Amino acid sequence: MYLVLIGWLYVTLMMAVAEANAANGTLLGAAITFVLYGLLPMGIVGYILGTPARKRALKARQAAQEEAAAAAQRRTAGEASAAASGPLQPDAGGEAPAAAQAGGVAPVREEPGRVGDGAPGR
Repeated sequence: MYLVLIGWLYVTLMMAVAEANAANGTLLGAAITFVLYGLLPMGIVGYILGTPARKRALKARQAAQEEAAAAAQRRTAGEASAAASGPLQPDAGGEAPAAAQAGGVAPVREEPGRVGDGAPGR
């Protein structure tokens, strides 16, 4: 992949040098030639050819994150089992831990004569 990019860089550099040394050429023309014929296409081709490497790196990073999460979960499970084997276990009495909470939101009564209350229409 890099061999093609290096070769194209050489070709466009020689094009820019020829543009600058031409009788009616300018340094601005040489710079534009190098950018438009060299850097821009090389950037696009380099991005396209580098896609498989980026995918491999992304998969490796995701696998490492999943492994770290699994290790942390195993470590947490090990600590929980060690704590459960101790002499004091929470909620071992079989009773409710606290009194029941009061009911939720009180129902709202509809006004008589409104639509949806089952009253006959006027």
